[in-house]
Amino acid sequence: MMKNKKRYLYLNDEETRLVVQSLIRFKNKLQQQGRFTDCVDELILKVSDTL
Repeated sequence: MMKNKKRYLYLNDEETRLVVQSLIRFKNKLQQQGRFTDCVDELILKVSDTL
């Protein structure tokens, strides 16, 4: 079995805001298409917890 490797991303405040904004835009596109946004929601929460 292959183990999943953890990856860490270190961002400053400006980069973090950019990532959150991009994820929100992506989530909105998914919603318009009628697709699930659960994974994107989790990422938004994880990234915004670092602010």
